[in-house]
Amino acid sequence: RYSFAYPYPTAQSVNGPVYGMEYPMITFNGPRPVKDDDGNLTYSRRAKYGLISVIIHEVGHIYYPMIVNSDERQWTWMDEGLNTFMQFVAGAEWEEDYPSRRGEPAKMIPYMISTNQVPIMTQSDSVLQFGANAYGKPATALVILRETILGREAFDRAFKEYSMRWKFKRPTPSDFFRTMEESSGVDLDWFWRGWFYSTDHVDISIDNIVHGTLNTKDPRIEKEREREEEAEEPTYLTDQRNAGIDKFVEVDPSLLDFYNENDEFAYGDKQIEAYEKELEDLEDWERGALTSKDNFYYLTFTNHGGLVMPIIIELTYESGETEIMRFPAEIWRRSPKTLTKLIMTDKVIQSVELDPLRETADSDRMNNYFPPRIEPSRLEVFKRNTTKNLMERLGFVVSRDSLDTEEKPKSDED
Repeated sequence: RYSFAYPYPTAQSVNGPVYGMEYPMITFNGPRPVKDDDGNLTYSRRAKYGLISVIIHEVGHIYYPMIVNSDERQWTWMDEGLNTFMQFVAGAEWEEDYPSRRGEPAKMIPYMISTNQVPIMTQSDSVLQFGANAYGKPATALVILRETILGREAFDRAFKEYSMRWKFKRPTPSDFFRTMEESSGVDLDWFWRGWFYSTDHVDISIDNIVHGTLNTKDPRIEKEREREEEAEEPTYLTDQRNAGIDKFVEVDPSLLDFYNENDEFAYGDKQIEAYEKELEDLEDWERGALTSKDNFYYLTFTNHGGLVMPIIIELTYESGETEIMRFPAEIWRRSPKTLTKLIMTDKVIQSVELDPLRETADSDRMNNYFPPRIEPSRLEVFKRNTTKNLMERLGFVVSRDSLDTEEKPKSDED
Protein backbone atom coordinates (compact mmCIF):
# COMPACT_ATOMS: atom_id res chain seq x y z
CA ARG A 1 0.00 0.00 0.00
CA TYR A 2 2.89 2.39 0.64
CA SER A 3 5.27 1.25 -2.08
CA PHE A 4 4.50 -1.42 -4.69
CA ALA A 5 3.33 -5.03 -4.98
CA TYR A 6 5.86 -7.62 -3.85
CA PRO A 7 7.49 -8.75 -7.13
CA TYR A 8 9.09 -12.08 -6.11
CA PRO A 9 7.52 -15.58 -5.92
CA THR A 10 8.38 -16.17 -2.25
CA ALA A 11 9.40 -14.44 0.99
CA GLN A 12 10.89 -16.58 3.74
CA SER A 13 11.46 -15.72 7.41
CA VAL A 14 13.72 -18.22 9.18
CA ASN A 15 13.65 -18.22 12.98
CA GLY A 16 17.34 -18.88 13.31
CA PRO A 17 19.98 -18.02 15.91
CA VAL A 18 20.86 -14.70 14.25
CA TYR A 19 18.72 -11.83 15.58
CA GLY A 20 18.16 -10.20 12.20
CA MET A 21 19.71 -10.39 8.74
CA GLU A 22 18.20 -9.84 5.32
CA TYR A 23 18.75 -11.17 1.81
CA PRO A 24 16.54 -11.13 -1.28
CA MET A 25 13.51 -13.35 -0.60
CA ILE A 26 14.93 -14.78 2.67
CA THR A 27 15.52 -13.29 6.14
CA PHE A 28 16.84 -14.69 9.42
CA ASN A 29 15.11 -13.51 12.56
CA GLY A 30 15.36 -14.05 16.32
CA PRO A 31 14.76 -14.31 19.22
CA ARG A 32 13.36 -17.81 19.76
CA PRO A 33 10.95 -19.21 22.39
CA VAL A 34 12.58 -21.01 25.32
CA LYS A 35 11.47 -23.98 27.42
CA ASP A 36 10.42 -23.57 31.04
CA ASP A 37 11.13 -26.07 33.80
CA ASP A 38 8.24 -28.26 32.63
CA GLY A 39 9.47 -28.33 29.05
CA ASN A 40 6.78 -25.96 27.74
CA LEU A 41 7.68 -23.32 25.18
CA THR A 42 7.46 -19.80 26.60
CA TYR A 43 8.65 -16.32 25.77
CA SER A 44 8.86 -12.89 27.38
CA ARG A 45 6.96 -9.80 26.32
CA ARG A 46 10.21 -8.36 25.01
CA ALA A 47 10.89 -11.49 22.97
CA LYS A 48 7.40 -11.42 21.47
CA TYR A 49 7.51 -7.84 20.24
CA GLY A 50 11.19 -8.10 19.38
CA LEU A 51 10.44 -10.99 17.04
CA ILE A 52 7.43 -9.30 15.43
CA SER A 53 9.45 -6.11 14.93
CA VAL A 54 12.51 -7.80 13.48
CA ILE A 55 10.42 -9.83 11.00
CA ILE A 56 8.69 -6.65 9.82
CA HIS A 57 12.06 -4.92 9.60
CA GLU A 58 14.03 -7.62 7.79
CA VAL A 59 11.28 -8.48 5.30
CA GLY A 60 11.01 -4.73 4.71
CA HIS A 61 14.64 -4.76 3.64
CA ILE A 62 13.65 -6.79 0.60
CA TYR A 63 12.00 -3.54 -0.53
CA TYR A 64 14.72 -1.17 0.78
CA PRO A 65 17.49 -1.63 -0.37
CA MET A 66 17.05 -4.93 -2.25
CA ILE A 67 14.57 -3.50 -4.78
CA VAL A 68 14.87 0.27 -4.29
CA ASN A 69 18.57 -0.34 -4.51
CA SER A 70 20.29 2.50 -2.61
CA ASP A 71 23.96 2.23 -1.62
CA GLU A 72 23.88 1.36 2.10
CA ARG A 73 27.67 1.44 2.38
CA GLN A 74 27.56 5.09 1.37
CA TRP A 75 24.18 6.22 2.76
CA THR A 76 23.05 3.74 5.41
CA TRP A 77 20.00 5.83 6.32
CA MET A 78 18.55 5.31 2.82
CA ASP A 79 17.84 1.67 3.64
CA GLU A 80 17.91 1.43 7.45
CA GLY A 81 16.21 4.78 8.04
CA LEU A 82 13.51 4.39 5.41
CA ASN A 83 12.93 0.79 6.44
CA THR A 84 12.72 1.70 10.14
CA PHE A 85 10.14 4.32 9.22
CA MET A 86 8.06 1.73 7.35
CA GLN A 87 8.50 -0.66 10.30
CA PHE A 88 7.07 2.06 12.59
CA VAL A 89 4.07 2.54 10.27
CA ALA A 90 3.47 -1.23 10.15
CA GLY A 91 3.85 -1.61 13.91
CA ALA A 92 1.28 1.13 14.52
CA GLU A 93 -1.16 -0.89 12.37
CA TRP A 94 -0.36 -4.16 14.20
CA GLU A 95 -2.14 -3.29 17.43
CA GLU A 96 -3.00 -0.35 19.70
CA ASP A 97 0.02 1.17 21.48
CA TYR A 98 2.51 -1.07 19.72
CA PRO A 99 5.86 -0.74 21.58
CA SER A 100 8.04 0.63 18.76
CA ARG A 101 11.59 1.47 19.81
CA ARG A 102 12.14 4.04 17.10
CA GLY A 103 9.98 6.46 15.16
CA GLU A 104 8.04 8.30 17.86
CA PRO A 105 9.46 11.87 17.98
CA ALA A 106 9.63 12.08 21.79
CA LYS A 107 11.87 8.98 21.91
CA MET A 108 14.48 10.68 19.73
CA ILE A 109 15.11 13.61 22.08
CA PRO A 110 17.96 12.05 24.17
CA TYR A 111 19.98 11.41 21.01
CA MET A 112 19.28 14.80 19.45
CA ILE A 113 20.61 16.66 22.49
CA SER A 114 23.57 14.32 22.98
CA THR A 115 27.21 15.04 22.18
CA ASN A 116 29.44 13.40 19.58
CA GLN A 117 26.84 13.60 16.85
CA VAL A 118 27.33 13.78 13.11
CA PRO A 119 24.69 14.68 10.50
CA ILE A 120 22.60 11.90 8.98
CA MET A 121 24.25 12.64 5.64
CA THR A 122 27.67 11.55 6.96
CA GLN A 123 29.31 8.74 4.98
CA SER A 124 28.44 5.46 6.67
CA ASP A 125 31.94 4.46 7.80
CA SER A 126 32.20 7.74 9.76
CA VAL A 127 28.80 7.63 11.47
CA LEU A 128 28.78 7.95 15.26
CA GLN A 129 26.01 6.45 17.42
CA PHE A 130 25.11 4.27 14.47
CA GLY A 131 21.70 3.00 15.58
CA ALA A 132 20.32 6.40 16.49
CA ASN A 133 21.87 8.15 13.48
CA ALA A 134 21.15 5.67 10.67
CA TYR A 135 17.95 4.07 11.99
CA GLY A 136 16.21 6.26 14.55
CA LYS A 137 16.71 9.87 13.49
CA PRO A 138 15.81 9.46 9.78
CA ALA A 139 12.76 7.38 10.75
CA THR A 140 11.69 10.10 13.20
CA ALA A 141 12.24 12.77 10.56
CA LEU A 142 9.97 10.93 8.13
CA VAL A 143 7.29 10.43 10.80
CA ILE A 144 7.30 14.19 11.45
CA LEU A 145 7.29 14.88 7.71
CA ARG A 146 4.28 12.59 7.29
CA GLU A 147 2.24 13.54 10.34
CA THR A 148 3.08 17.23 10.87
CA ILE A 149 4.67 18.81 7.77
CA LEU A 150 2.97 17.33 4.70
CA GLY A 151 0.08 15.36 6.12
CA ARG A 152 -0.52 11.67 5.44
CA GLU A 153 -2.19 11.99 2.05
CA ALA A 154 0.55 14.10 0.43
CA PHE A 155 3.38 12.19 2.11
CA ASP A 156 2.05 8.71 1.26
CA ARG A 157 1.54 9.69 -2.36
CA ALA A 158 5.08 11.10 -2.59
CA PHE A 159 6.70 8.13 -0.82
CA LYS A 160 4.91 5.69 -3.10
CA GLU A 161 6.04 7.72 -6.10
CA TYR A 162 9.65 7.49 -4.89
CA SER A 163 9.35 3.72 -4.42
CA MET A 164 7.76 3.18 -7.84
CA ARG A 165 10.11 5.52 -9.66
CA TRP A 166 13.29 4.03 -8.20
CA LYS A 167 12.59 0.30 -7.85
CA PHE A 168 15.31 -1.78 -9.51
CA LYS A 169 17.34 1.42 -9.83
CA ARG A 170 20.12 3.09 -7.83
CA PRO A 171 18.75 6.22 -6.09
CA THR A 172 20.88 8.72 -4.18
CA PRO A 173 19.72 11.04 -1.39
CA SER A 174 19.05 13.85 -3.86
CA ASP A 175 16.73 11.52 -5.79
CA PHE A 176 14.72 10.89 -2.63
CA PHE A 177 14.62 14.57 -1.65
CA ARG A 178 13.66 15.68 -5.16
CA THR A 179 10.95 13.06 -5.61
CA MET A 180 9.31 13.91 -2.29
CA GLU A 181 9.23 17.59 -3.23
CA GLU A 182 8.06 17.04 -6.82
CA SER A 183 5.19 14.79 -5.82
CA SER A 184 4.03 16.79 -2.81
CA GLY A 185 4.54 20.17 -4.47
CA VAL A 186 6.16 21.49 -1.29
CA ASP A 187 9.61 23.10 -0.98
CA LEU A 188 11.31 21.10 1.78
CA ASP A 189 14.83 22.51 1.55
CA TRP A 190 14.63 23.81 5.13
CA PHE A 191 13.58 20.36 6.36
CA TRP A 192 16.35 18.38 4.64
CA ARG A 193 18.93 20.96 5.73
CA GLY A 194 17.87 20.86 9.38
CA TRP A 195 17.23 17.15 9.87
CA PHE A 196 19.72 15.55 7.46
CA TYR A 197 22.59 18.03 7.12
CA SER A 198 22.90 19.40 10.67
CA THR A 199 22.98 18.24 14.28
CA ASP A 200 20.61 20.94 15.50
CA HIS A 201 17.75 19.87 17.72
CA VAL A 202 14.25 21.15 18.37
CA ASP A 203 13.76 23.45 21.36
CA ILE A 204 11.20 26.20 20.89
CA SER A 205 10.01 28.22 23.86
CA ILE A 206 6.95 30.38 24.37
CA ASP A 207 8.40 33.39 26.16
CA ASN A 208 5.64 35.93 26.57
CA ILE A 209 2.03 36.75 25.78
CA VAL A 210 0.70 40.30 25.61
CA HIS A 211 -3.08 40.73 25.75
CA GLY A 212 -4.39 43.79 23.94
CA THR A 213 -7.86 45.24 23.47
CA LEU A 214 -8.79 47.88 20.92
CA ASN A 215 -8.83 51.53 21.94
CA THR A 216 -12.33 52.66 20.97
CA LYS A 217 -11.45 56.38 21.37
CA ASP A 218 -14.77 56.81 23.15
CA PRO A 219 -14.02 58.58 26.49
CA ARG A 220 -17.09 57.03 28.10
CA ILE A 221 -15.61 53.57 27.49
CA GLU A 222 -11.90 54.21 27.78
CA LYS A 223 -12.04 56.21 31.02
CA GLU A 224 -14.01 53.44 32.66
CA ARG A 225 -11.44 50.89 31.47
CA GLU A 226 -8.66 52.99 32.94
CA ARG A 227 -10.55 53.16 36.22
CA GLU A 228 -10.87 49.34 36.31
CA GLU A 229 -7.18 48.89 35.53
CA GLU A 230 -6.26 51.29 38.32
CA ALA A 231 -8.47 49.36 40.76
CA GLU A 232 -6.59 46.16 39.92
CA GLU A 233 -3.30 47.67 41.09
CA PRO A 234 -2.11 46.25 44.43
CA THR A 235 -2.12 48.30 47.60
CA TYR A 236 1.53 49.15 48.13
CA LEU A 237 3.29 48.50 51.41
CA THR A 238 3.71 52.17 52.37
CA ASP A 239 -0.01 52.82 51.76
CA GLN A 240 -0.92 49.81 53.88
CA ARG A 241 1.19 51.02 56.81
CA ASN A 242 -0.06 54.60 56.48
CA ALA A 243 -3.68 53.50 56.71
CA GLY A 244 -5.39 55.32 59.61
CA ILE A 245 -2.89 58.18 59.74
CA ASP A 246 -4.57 61.62 59.56
CA LYS A 247 -3.82 63.27 56.23
CA PHE A 248 -3.24 67.00 55.83
CA VAL A 249 -6.32 67.47 53.62
CA GLU A 250 -8.42 65.77 56.28
CA VAL A 251 -7.13 68.08 59.02
CA ASP A 252 -7.49 71.18 56.81
CA PRO A 253 -10.27 70.72 54.18
CA SER A 254 -9.41 74.11 52.65
CA LEU A 255 -6.55 72.33 50.89
CA LEU A 256 -9.05 70.39 48.72
CA ASP A 257 -9.57 71.65 45.17
CA PHE A 258 -11.10 70.68 41.80
CA TYR A 259 -8.88 67.63 41.35
CA ASN A 260 -9.88 66.21 44.72
CA GLU A 261 -13.55 66.45 43.79
CA ASN A 262 -13.11 64.97 40.28
CA ASP A 263 -10.92 61.93 39.71
CA GLU A 264 -8.48 61.56 36.84
CA PHE A 265 -10.90 59.31 34.97
CA ALA A 266 -13.61 61.96 34.66
CA TYR A 267 -14.56 63.26 31.21
CA GLY A 268 -16.56 66.22 29.95
CA ASP A 269 -18.81 67.20 27.10
CA LYS A 270 -15.91 68.60 25.08
CA GLN A 271 -14.17 65.23 25.03
CA ILE A 272 -17.35 63.52 23.84
CA GLU A 273 -17.88 66.16 21.14
CA ALA A 274 -14.28 65.71 19.93
CA TYR A 275 -14.80 61.95 19.75
CA GLU A 276 -18.05 62.26 17.77
CA LYS A 277 -16.43 64.72 15.35
CA GLU A 278 -13.59 62.27 14.79
CA LEU A 279 -16.13 59.56 13.92
CA GLU A 280 -17.61 61.77 11.18
CA ASP A 281 -14.31 61.65 9.29
CA LEU A 282 -14.19 57.82 9.25
CA GLU A 283 -15.55 55.33 6.75
CA ASP A 284 -18.31 52.97 7.90
CA TRP A 285 -15.91 50.01 8.13
CA GLU A 286 -13.46 52.12 10.17
CA ARG A 287 -16.16 53.07 12.65
CA GLY A 288 -17.14 49.40 12.85
CA ALA A 289 -13.53 48.40 13.57
CA LEU A 290 -13.43 50.70 16.59
CA THR A 291 -16.32 48.78 18.16
CA SER A 292 -14.63 45.36 17.77
CA LYS A 293 -14.83 43.21 20.89
CA ASP A 294 -11.94 40.94 19.79
CA ASN A 295 -8.96 40.22 22.02
CA PHE A 296 -5.50 40.64 20.48
CA TYR A 297 -2.80 38.28 21.77
CA TYR A 298 0.86 38.72 20.82
CA LEU A 299 2.74 35.44 21.40
CA THR A 300 6.56 35.56 21.38
CA PHE A 301 8.57 32.41 20.58
CA THR A 302 12.32 31.71 20.62
CA ASN A 303 14.16 28.97 18.74
CA HIS A 304 16.84 27.73 21.16
CA GLY A 305 17.71 24.44 19.44
CA GLY A 306 18.43 25.84 15.97
CA LEU A 307 16.10 23.46 14.11
CA VAL A 308 13.11 25.36 12.75
CA MET A 309 9.82 23.52 12.95
CA PRO A 310 6.12 24.30 12.65
CA ILE A 311 4.59 25.93 15.70
CA ILE A 312 1.70 23.93 17.13
CA ILE A 313 -0.11 25.44 20.12
CA GLU A 314 -3.10 24.41 22.19
CA LEU A 315 -5.14 27.32 23.53
CA THR A 316 -7.20 26.86 26.67
CA TYR A 317 -9.89 29.51 26.97
CA GLU A 318 -11.47 30.96 30.08
CA SER A 319 -14.60 28.94 29.32
CA GLY A 320 -12.61 25.68 29.53
CA GLU A 321 -12.79 25.12 25.76
CA THR A 322 -9.55 24.15 23.98
CA GLU A 323 -8.33 24.69 20.43
CA ILE A 324 -5.20 23.59 18.55
CA MET A 325 -3.64 26.01 16.05
CA ARG A 326 -0.91 25.09 13.57
CA PHE A 327 1.52 27.46 11.86
CA PRO A 328 3.93 26.10 9.20
CA ALA A 329 7.71 26.28 9.54
CA GLU A 330 7.73 29.17 7.06
CA ILE A 331 6.61 31.33 9.99
CA TRP A 332 10.35 31.58 10.82
CA ARG A 333 11.34 32.85 7.37
CA ARG A 334 12.09 36.43 8.48
CA SER A 335 14.01 35.40 11.58
CA PRO A 336 15.04 31.84 12.53
CA LYS A 337 15.72 32.90 16.14
CA THR A 338 12.64 34.69 17.47
CA LEU A 339 9.18 35.71 16.27
CA THR A 340 5.91 37.20 17.48
CA LYS A 341 2.58 35.86 16.27
CA LEU A 342 -0.70 37.77 16.55
CA ILE A 343 -3.87 35.84 17.38
CA MET A 344 -7.26 37.57 17.27
CA THR A 345 -10.19 35.95 19.05
CA ASP A 346 -13.43 36.94 20.73
CA LYS A 347 -12.53 34.51 23.56
CA VAL A 348 -10.29 35.05 26.55
CA ILE A 349 -7.15 32.87 26.55
CA GLN A 350 -6.29 31.37 29.90
CA SER A 351 -3.18 29.35 29.00
CA VAL A 352 -1.11 28.16 26.01
CA GLU A 353 0.83 24.92 25.52
CA LEU A 354 3.42 24.45 22.77
CA ASP A 355 3.60 21.11 20.93
CA PRO A 356 0.80 19.52 23.01
CA LEU A 357 0.85 16.18 21.13
CA ARG A 358 4.67 15.76 21.39
CA GLU A 359 4.96 15.62 17.60
CA THR A 360 8.06 17.75 16.89
CA ALA A 361 10.68 16.18 19.22
CA ASP A 362 10.86 19.38 21.28
CA SER A 363 13.60 18.66 23.81
CA ASP A 364 12.61 20.96 26.68
CA ARG A 365 9.00 20.95 27.84
CA MET A 366 9.70 23.29 30.75
CA ASN A 367 9.48 26.28 28.37
CA ASN A 368 6.44 25.02 26.44
CA TYR A 369 3.80 26.49 28.74
CA PHE A 370 2.46 29.96 29.37
CA PRO A 371 2.00 30.69 32.15
CA PRO A 372 4.80 28.32 33.27
CA ARG A 373 3.86 25.11 35.05
CA ILE A 374 5.42 23.28 37.95
CA GLU A 375 6.84 20.09 36.44
CA PRO A 376 6.28 16.87 38.44
CA SER A 377 9.19 14.61 39.26
CA ARG A 378 9.71 11.38 41.24
CA LEU A 379 12.25 11.52 44.07
CA GLU A 380 14.12 8.53 45.42
CA VAL A 381 14.69 8.21 49.17
CA PHE A 382 18.12 6.99 50.13
CA LYS A 383 20.22 6.74 53.26
CA ARG A 384 23.53 8.48 53.12
CA ASN A 385 26.47 6.17 53.69
CA THR A 386 29.10 7.66 55.97
CA THR A 387 32.59 6.87 54.74
CA LYS A 388 35.63 6.45 56.96
CA ASN A 389 38.62 8.70 56.51
CA LEU A 390 42.01 7.24 55.62
CA MET A 391 43.19 6.91 59.23
CA GLU A 392 39.99 5.04 60.17
CA ARG A 393 40.30 2.72 57.20
CA LEU A 394 43.91 1.91 58.15
CA GLY A 395 42.92 1.24 61.79
CA PHE A 396 44.85 4.08 63.51
CA VAL A 397 43.71 6.58 66.16
CA VAL A 398 45.41 9.65 67.65
CA SER A 399 45.65 9.97 71.44
CA ARG A 400 44.10 13.22 72.58
CA ASP A 401 46.70 13.67 75.36
CA SER A 402 49.94 12.72 73.70
CA LEU A 403 48.92 12.92 70.05
CA ASP A 404 50.82 9.66 69.71
CA THR A 405 49.65 7.36 66.93
CA GLU A 406 48.69 3.94 68.15
CA GLU A 407 47.13 1.01 66.40
CA LYS A 408 43.40 0.54 66.82
CA PRO A 409 42.09 -3.01 67.17
CA LYS A 410 40.40 -4.11 63.98
CA SER A 411 36.86 -5.39 64.01
CA ASP A 412 35.63 -8.43 62.14
CA GLU A 413 34.03 -6.08 59.66
CA ASP A 414 37.34 -4.39 58.98
